Amino acid sequence: MQKGTYPLKSPNSVKAAAARLAKTDGVSLNQFISVAVAEKVGAMETADSFLRQRAGKAKPADLLGFLRKAPKVRSLRRSDR
Repeated sequence: MQKGTYPLKSPNSVKAAAARLAKTDGVSLNQFISVAVAEKVGAMETADSFLRQRAGKAKPADLLGFLRKAPKVRSLRRSDR
């Protein structure tokens, strides 16, 4: 396995939280961050694959029929919220 380096800059609060969690897990901060990135990459690739499969051959224009059937509602302005 090849290993690459990447200088990571993050807020002190994020680094402190990651360091605390790594210590609780009994791993180095580097290993903790590597695993966290690997988990995120896996989740995003799985979601992408799932959504592409579910979309099939659908096109954005295919959504127009559903949008036309949606109830008409007045949008809230910021001052109304």
